[in-house]
Amino acid sequence: MATNRPVGDNARKGAVRGRSQLKTKVEGEEHWTKRGKDGQFMDQKADPGAEPYKGVRKEK
Repeated sequence: MATNRPVGDNARKGAVRGRSQLKTKVEGEEHWTKRGKDGQFMDQKADPGAEPYKGVRKEK
């Protein structure tokens, strides 16, 4: 479970629950896409060479 103590240090401990990420191909470029708890896509990284989202598990 992710905890956020102490308050104000801007650091997350652990993974974000109920979310996952996967690589999707858009017009020949691969982007990281985040999926929410309900299974719908939430967000996508704009830069194709960007790093994956931090603290979000990867789908196989």
